[in-house]
Amino acid sequence: MTAFPIIVSAPSGSGKTTIVKALLARRKDVGYSVSCTTRQARPGEKPGTDYFFLSRSAFVAKREGGEFAETAEVHGNLYGTLRSEVLRVLHEGKHVLMDIDVQGAVQFTKVFPHSVTVFVLPPSADVLLHRLRQRKTESMQQLADRLQSALQELQSVDEYEYVVVNDDLGHAVKRVCSIVDAEVLSRNRVAGLRSQVALLMERLEEEIKSASK
Repeated sequence: MTAFPIIVSAPSGSGKTTIVKALLARRKDVGYSVSCTTRQARPGEKPGTDYFFLSRSAFVAKREGGEFAETAEVHGNLYGTLRSEVLRVLHEGKHVLMDIDVQGAVQFTKVFPHSVTVFVLPPSADVLLHRLRQRKTESMQQLADRLQSALQELQSVDEYEYVVVNDDLGHAVKRVCSIVDAEVLSRNRVAGLRSQVALLMERLEEEIKSASK
């Protein structure tokens, strides 16, 4: 099996992080690339597990050194995916599960073009607004910024290969699992066909050489 990255994007409040965590718990063939950020750790978050928490200067130095597959500035904080982290998981033979936003996905797929892209939608605008307001950890301005970002991200939904509506968490996780399984089968089949075609071509070339003597 050839491992590949799986990008999961969604507006804030759509439940993508919960889906990603569920997939990691359910599937042994999936690994997680720990991202870098300049924001402060939230309660319960562990450095090196949830994120690599960096100073802004350290982050910029890595970005200028070409260490990131993608970077983005969201609500005043910098986020980025280390190329080395992605390759680490792929070399373990696991699919890399990426929880990144739309602008990060565009950059990432240029570096890793064999990625699978999945966009998660909330079942309705009311549900999205309710989830964002339930957090109660942000100011009204921060909430407004998140709503603006959500609006911009929704405009990019057509650029994704798959769209999953998170109307029920269990069903949404199953849908993403089915996408991964389908991609594995498809890529294995293509790899097998290419191998078969190569053998056929080799055989025909031998026959042509023999007939030409």
